[in-house]
Amino acid sequence: MHMQNGRGIRRHEGFTLMELIVAMVIVGVLAAIAIPSYSAYVLKSHRTEAKSALLDAASLEERFFSTSNTYSANPSDLGYGAVPFPFTVGNGYYQITGFNPQLPVAPGPGNPSGTPATFTITAQAINQQVNDTACATFSVNSAGVQTAQTSGGADNTVNCWQN
Repeated sequence: MHMQNGRGIRRHEGFTLMELIVAMVIVGVLAAIAIPSYSAYVLKSHRTEAKSALLDAASLEERFFSTSNTYSANPSDLGYGAVPFPFTVGNGYYQITGFNPQLPVAPGPGNPSGTPATFTITAQAINQQVNDTACATFSVNSAGVQTAQTSGGADNTVNCWQN
């Protein structure tokens, strides 16, 4: 303590209001940058759930085809149990909205080679995952073609399946 004019002058230790405001502004700016980036990363990481579920369902369809020579529209035929459509997979970020098998068409007039049996399985984003507008829908078909669409219906296969 120093003496000046007979009174003791105390040195205050701590932060001034201005220093606290500057620190709060810095934290606010960092949060404004980090939170959206983190949220986007979380949504992107959940896409793996849809891709895994579709590839698993496609392999089950192929297994079913190898024994019955047709694809199934019934999830219980594939080992999913008695689940109605649509059904939720994994942690509830996507739901399978349909197994869409197409029966083969025998050769005939106008179609000499016929048409083979095919299927398309689709997963749609639900719950918090609907905020992932870049990859709202994933699909895979019997030829192994993987597609993805934005919530507006635009094709975004490259960005969704490969990232």
